[in-house]
Amino acid sequence: MVTVTDPHDGPGRRPRPEADSGGPAGDGPERAEADGSGPAEAGWNRATGRIAGRVLRAAVVPTALVAAIGLTGVVLGRVYAGDLLTRLVCGAALGAVLVSVAARRLPSWLVAPLSVAAMLGWTAWSVRLAAAHAGLPGSFLDVAADAAGNAVPRLLTAMIPVEPAPDTVLLPVVAAWLAGLGGAEVALRAGRVLLGFLPASALYAGGVYVVGPNAAPATGVSVAFAGLVAVALVGARAPGPDPTAGLAPAVRATVRVRAAAVTAAGVAVVVGAAALLGPVLAGLVDERPVDPRRYVPPPRVESLDENPLIRISGWALDPQRKLLDVSTRPSTDGPTTIRLAVLSDYDGVTWRVGATYRTAGRVLPVGEPGSGTVDTVRQEITVAGLTGRLLPAVATPRSVDGARVAYDPESGTLIRPEGLVPGLAYTVTSARERPDSNLLGTADVPAGAEVARVLRVADGTPEPMRRLAAQLAEENGAPYARAAAVEQFLAEHYRLVADAPSGHAYPNLEFFLFGPRNGGGQRGTSEQFAAAFAVLGRLVGLPTRVVVGFTSRGDGPVRAADAYAWPEVLFAGVGWVPFDPLPRPDSAPRPVEEDFRPAPQSPPPSEVPEPTLTPPTTPPAAAGPVRNGDGRDGSTPALVVGGVGVLLLAGMTVGALVGRRRAQTRARLTRGDPATRVFGAWRHVTDALRLSGRPVGGQLSATEVAEQARRALAEDSGRAGDSGRAGDEVPLTELAGLLNQAAFAPGTLTDAQADRARGIAEGYAAALRAARPRWRRLLWSVRPGPLRWPR
Repeated sequence: MVTVTDPHDGPGRRPRPEADSGGPAGDGPERAEADGSGPAEAGWNRATGRIAGRVLRAAVVPTALVAAIGLTGVVLGRVYAGDLLTRLVCGAALGAVLVSVAARRLPSWLVAPLSVAAMLGWTAWSVRLAAAHAGLPGSFLDVAADAAGNAVPRLLTAMIPVEPAPDTVLLPVVAAWLAGLGGAEVALRAGRVLLGFLPASALYAGGVYVVGPNAAPATGVSVAFAGLVAVALVGARAPGPDPTAGLAPAVRATVRVRAAAVTAAGVAVVVGAAALLGPVLAGLVDERPVDPRRYVPPPRVESLDENPLIRISGWALDPQRKLLDVSTRPSTDGPTTIRLAVLSDYDGVTWRVGATYRTAGRVLPVGEPGSGTVDTVRQEITVAGLTGRLLPAVATPRSVDGARVAYDPESGTLIRPEGLVPGLAYTVTSARERPDSNLLGTADVPAGAEVARVLRVADGTPEPMRRLAAQLAEENGAPYARAAAVEQFLAEHYRLVADAPSGHAYPNLEFFLFGPRNGGGQRGTSEQFAAAFAVLGRLVGLPTRVVVGFTSRGDGPVRAADAYAWPEVLFAGVGWVPFDPLPRPDSAPRPVEEDFRPAPQSPPPSEVPEPTLTPPTTPPAAAGPVRNGDGRDGSTPALVVGGVGVLLLAGMTVGALVGRRRAQTRARLTRGDPATRVFGAWRHVTDALRLSGRPVGGQLSATEVAEQARRALAEDSGRAGDSGRAGDEVPLTELAGLLNQAAFAPGTLTDAQADRARGIAEGYAAALRAARPRWRRLLWSVRPGPLRWPR
């Protein structure tokens, strides 16, 4: 018997006995070889085990890093439609870490270019995949360029759930790849594992912030993220000899004491931070997270898209103008109503859409269904002569193919942010709801803050309109009966014409309802009918809105003559119900005076006793001129006193007018929030144009008004002997931009912008006044027009 010492055995281990060749049969080298437990094989197994252990330990950190970055895709995926974004983010994390692991033996300066090149390839493939998923038309280069230029704003303005499209996946994919590259280089190459997870932590925090309050708290995912960091820290600590083994006992004790002190200090810091920050963080658990979308203005529209109601009269004057080509499936025998815009806000001057548009994908969010029947309508629409950004569709759209859209779910209005162009073809699938007419007779109307917007009656309602609404309401108790009464009154007493001027402010509606028939009153387009119904409906307590759209009769063109406006009323449990206040073609309107009670005289004649007149018995003597004692006529002093009184009265009147005009200007330009002051500055400019004899039409946009004002100043300056370039020196286009910002992006203006608008308006009014003849300049400040012109 000999003893063989295994070279792999550590010191102090007992030698293993081994039989020699003279031992019993089967105990020699032949048996050891047969069992596979020879010295060489055992050593190989141990070496393989150690290598496998090292490989596993080396794989812990990269795997944990990939999983941590992938959790960002999981968090973001909660507000995306489908799992495409999560898969793309996980792929970016895996690719970035694998490139760094494969290039560990290369110089560090070479790793970043290789990883960026791989990132570009993965990003291009992701953009192509997302474009195919979203069904976007156009070449790859156009789609990629558009996504690169609009990735951030579209991600923060996209509607929830966000559809994975090139512009909504580009930023998360690139950020995930860069986080993987930075984390892998720091954790693997530099060996700083905890610091290597900092990019992944920042990416995860950004994902949680972007989601905001639009999804449930990501508690489980956050715990998993912290667990992955802990696993990476534990796995990165490879077992090794005690670093203090070779030190002297005294030095070894000192090192261990210092290490224990540092550890205790670290624990104390962690415990103290937890004690200080714990209550604060616990108090924030139930608070609603901040939505970053509030800081990004949604897509804006021009004034004609914000109030398409003013386009009705223009379309009525050009009835044969082709606007759309429409093909409807399934085909119907009757007409199909196509909705262009829903207008819910009225300030006494203008009906506005007032929508907050969010970038949407092909599939649109589904609202709460009503109690009526719903059928699916699919239309293929090609734009011909329709301009603007509003996208026509049958209510309520559910999916749009062939065009990038933004959507306001509250009103159901669609826009194409890039604007409509001739030849644009898209397909829209809608859920058309037909309300249950059996429920309308007993249906109530909702109330409260949720419908305050469509119940609001603007200040300054004309008294005749209030009295008409009260008369219609007192004769009809139920909400539907009141709505039907308003509809019937308008249809029976007014005439539908195509040449009525546009306008739906309070003065326009008052003239439409009560103006003399032989003077142009009691006639109008569907604009006046729908607006009058909506205002009267709100006066009788009905939530109303105005809708602009078209009537499509089968497949074929939709022309300007097919455009019209109609009102809708919201009933609880039923939804929005359209009404038709237009007169029947074969009916003659009755005079309004037959059914509308006039205002009572004040005071009523029956309450004031008439005086009894007794004729005199003798006629009074003829009055002659009164003469003084010296025989002079006594009327001369009276005339002098009267003349002085007239002059004083005239002076007081002029002074009062000047004072009121200045007070009006000061109130416009200095009072209120920045948006109110910008509106006041714009009114100052339009009043100046009106004082110069150039009133502004209500159908013009702010940019068109600014151009008209510039030309007016240039013409007047030229006639006054100036160069005629004064209009170019006043930045009216900037003021028009501030006005659009105040109207379509409320709350974004600053005091500095309002002061800038004031300076532009005052400068323009002063320049326009200086270009007038001298006698007109004298009358400029005393004309009472701006005090009574409608706001």
